[in-house]
Amino acid sequence: MSKQATTNILIVGVGGQGTLLTSRVIARVVVELGHDVKVSEVHGMAQRGGSVVSQVRFGPRVYSPIIKEGDADVILAFEKLEAARWLHYLKPDGTLIINDERVDPLPVMSGEAEYPEDIDQELVSIVPRSTVVNATEIAAECGSSRAANIVLVGVLSRAMDLEPALVEQAIREMLPERVLDINLKAFQRGRELYDTL
Repeated sequence: MSKQATTNILIVGVGGQGTLLTSRVIARVVVELGHDVKVSEVHGMAQRGGSVVSQVRFGPRVYSPIIKEGDADVILAFEKLEAARWLHYLKPDGTLIINDERVDPLPVMSGEAEYPEDIDQELVSIVPRSTVVNATEIAAECGSSRAANIVLVGVLSRAMDLEPALVEQAIREMLPERVLDINLKAFQRGRELYDTL
C-alpha cells in the first residue's frame, strides 16, 4: 500500500450481509496506519435484500468519500450478482474478490427475471485479478454463517497486506463478546484461504 496514492475499496452486497460493519473495520484499521479516511454508505432497501454499497477511500489526504466509476482498486463483493452490478467501478488492474453466494433479488423471486448462471465464472474470465471464495461456508464451519463478512475481511487483509494484529484489534472493538471467538476464527480462516488461491 502506497502512502502517496489514494486507495479505493468498494464493498457491495445485500442487506444483512455485514457490508457496513466491514467498511467500518477497514476504516478503523487504516486510520491506525496513519491514513486520512472517508467512508460513504448507501443502504438502499437493505431490509428487503436490496443493494448495500460502502465506499472506503484512504490516503495521505482524502477530500471526497465517493469513488468514481473505473477508480476502485478493490471490489469486495458479498454476493455474485452484486459483483457484476458494480464491476464498472473497478480499475482495469483492480482486484475483485467475490463471495460465492447467491441472493435472489426481487425480480428473480417474483419470476420476472432469471438469475444469470455462472455469473461468477464469467467475471473471473473478464477480470485478471479476481477470485471467488466460499466465505459463507467457511464462516459456518467457524460457528456462524453470519461471519462471512469477516472471512472476506481476512482475504482482503492478505490481498492488501494489512497488519493482522490491527484488524483483530478492530474486530475486538466493534463486535460483541458473545460472537468474538467465531469472528476471530473466521478472520484467520480468510487469511489462510488467501494463501491457497
